[in-house]
Amino acid sequence: MEQRLRRATRGRVAAIATVGLLLAATFGAGSVPAQAAETNLIVNGGFEEGLANWFVNNGNAADGAQLSATSDAYAGASAALVTSRTTTGSGPMQDLSGKVQAGQAYTLTARIKYQNADGPATKQFFATMHYGGGTYTNLVSVTATKGQWTQFNGTFTIPAGQAVSTARLFFETPWTSTPSTDPAVHLMDFTVDDVSVVGAAPPAPASKTIEVVGKLPGEHNPLIGHKFGADGFGFVHDGRVYMYLTNDTQGYAPNPSTGVSPGINYGDINQITVISSEDLVNWTDHGEIQVAGPNGVAPFTANSWAPGITKKVVNGVEKFFLYYANGGGSSNVITGASPLGPWTTERTSTLINGSTPGAEDVAWKFDPAPFVDDDGQPYLYFGGGPASTSMPPAERFNNPKNIRAIELSDTMVATEGTAAVVDAPVAFEAGHVFKRQGRYYFSYSSHFGGNDFGGSQQPLPGYPGGGQIGYLISDDPMSWPKESYAGVLFPNQSQFFGAGTGGNNHQSVFEFEGKYYFTYHAPTLNKRINGNTTQGYRSPHIQQLTFNPDGTIQQVVGTYAGVDQVRDFDPYRLFEAETFGWSKGVATTKVDGSSGQFGGAAPNLVVRDIDNGDWTALSSVDFGGDGARSVTARVRALAPGGQVQVRLDDAAGPVVGTIAVDTPLGQWAEVSADLTGVSGVHDVYFTVTGPAGVDLFEIDNWAFAAATEPELPVTVTASTRCVGGNAYVAVQARNDHDAPVGINLATPYGERSFTAVAPGTNAYQSFNTRAESVPAASATVRVTGAIGGRDVTTVRTVQHPAGTCGG
Repeated sequence: MEQRLRRATRGRVAAIATVGLLLAATFGAGSVPAQAAETNLIVNGGFEEGLANWFVNNGNAADGAQLSATSDAYAGASAALVTSRTTTGSGPMQDLSGKVQAGQAYTLTARIKYQNADGPATKQFFATMHYGGGTYTNLVSVTATKGQWTQFNGTFTIPAGQAVSTARLFFETPWTSTPSTDPAVHLMDFTVDDVSVVGAAPPAPASKTIEVVGKLPGEHNPLIGHKFGADGFGFVHDGRVYMYLTNDTQGYAPNPSTGVSPGINYGDINQITVISSEDLVNWTDHGEIQVAGPNGVAPFTANSWAPGITKKVVNGVEKFFLYYANGGGSSNVITGASPLGPWTTERTSTLINGSTPGAEDVAWKFDPAPFVDDDGQPYLYFGGGPASTSMPPAERFNNPKNIRAIELSDTMVATEGTAAVVDAPVAFEAGHVFKRQGRYYFSYSSHFGGNDFGGSQQPLPGYPGGGQIGYLISDDPMSWPKESYAGVLFPNQSQFFGAGTGGNNHQSVFEFEGKYYFTYHAPTLNKRINGNTTQGYRSPHIQQLTFNPDGTIQQVVGTYAGVDQVRDFDPYRLFEAETFGWSKGVATTKVDGSSGQFGGAAPNLVVRDIDNGDWTALSSVDFGGDGARSVTARVRALAPGGQVQVRLDDAAGPVVGTIAVDTPLGQWAEVSADLTGVSGVHDVYFTVTGPAGVDLFEIDNWAFAAATEPELPVTVTASTRCVGGNAYVAVQARNDHDAPVGINLATPYGERSFTAVAPGTNAYQSFNTRAESVPAASATVRVTGAIGGRDVTTVRTVQHPAGTCGG
């Protein structure tokens, strides 16, 4: 095995042999060391699914090639052809991050062929692993003869001390710094087929489920207790507040024994977390947007930090623009059809980078914060980091001039003109702008001094201390002189939350229903998990923002109490189960299909990792004077014996209903329970009981039915029949209402939804069980419509008989 370093300015340093790492690198049969498991870690190694799971190596900016499927295969119908290579390392790559383990041995096999007319008679090829940064290691090599398939067949051991959080396998020719001088020798096209890496099975992923109660009942900060999120950006749309967060949970991997995770690794974060609320206390988890990385919306970026979002009508279409930092060196934007997507990219390169006019002296071209003025003109604020060394030390400290403001084009995905300097005192990062009563407010995070800011210096009177949020007030969104500085908006969070919660911060301000709110982050959830020694995992918080008569801001005090709930929660509708006021011991995950509450464009999440003793809760649920008669949940049973107890006002409060999750294992179904004594406004707890030590079920959504709620008239039937030797379950629902309704038919074998079913007409679906026989069971029909201007949901359950279709 050979291990090399590749650097952006020098290409690759000469290969250095590493004694003892290569166990064998033969081209025929060789001795194979004992393996922990015989598992093939490569997906689609034969390329029979086209190029799925493969992409062109993009480890360096100069790497580039075209990857296509070809019928010229060693075996099967397809192989991968790489053409138009720009560097010797530009070859087919597959990401094995999280699959390979340090200290383990693996066997690698593959077939390779080249047949370029002007190429040499023989050529050496490498299978190489990129471990991130500049670390590249040759695993197995082979010398191929032109026009003939040649086999890689060797074993390699990953060094015990090698970091494998990034591990990407690719095929290449030997490195040279100037391959374009003789492309026939160095940049020939080649074909790869039948790739396998066999060895130790991938390690079981560390559980990210937070078992402690991280958001205490009655408290409203942090906003969520089941995952982390930083750099929150608040955005209001159609009566909801959306929060876009750096996905700190992505790197969270607590030790199963100690419960302590390694410190956060920002370099691995390439997702943005989205949550939303209509009352600022009960928050719905919408999961993560895969923004960057090979499988991201914008694969030409590697990271997604510090998101900022806005909306604008472009060419008559309302669009949503999500800006983010691609590490410290650039910023970018993706476009959504709604606040929840779907997301696409309108760019093929970053929006803010070293070529942005006026940004040349900005060290960190990150933290992009958009702002659209009342006249429709959009702006972007970005930047931060060390001050220019050309400035005097005192100026580097007090007025580092490291943040910029620039106009955006009407498309929102390009800049216009030259970026202007934001002369914010003691500025570090996290610029953000909002407007109130005709005046513009710019807030930012202050630096901590040190050599990057002129060494040992004294701040000018009134200037911020380290890690505080300062702000400026201006009459022009592009003009921010130091004279517009107005004071400290928020001291460091450690002043309020104590040991282990210090560090820099990132904030935003939004207006919601006539009040202004301030967002920030603090490692409070991390502290509740591990005590005063935290590992950098941050959580979102909100406090109300108040103003003095002269327009200056009253300094914000951080509290666990947070903000008041702006309205009681409405239970009489379908709502996502991953809506939490508080929770204990659960996690969430995306599943196929669309959200029942938010529609086809929104991803669907479910609550998972539900064990005996876990619970979720909703704050201030208004059941009205007549109260609720029942509750329905869509569940997928994973073990027998699970139950949900509905309780009021406390996890140990009175049980007002019990839902038995007794549906077929592994199948989605609806279950219901009658309720007693449920009226008025209460916190509602869904507590879980069942056999210990197993995941009991998953929950998709909830719906309560009012005691006096009218019902939509519907006639439902279910039957079994045989088609081609398979048993089918046929479900039919007739709309007996005097207006169109929506109808959902659900069985353990699938479901189908119909919109606008006309009066007197049927919704029908025959579900294939893919079996010769089917036991007697039930189907669920959910009807949604309006009666007297009120939205109504009616659920009907209908039995179908058993059926056998075998001979």
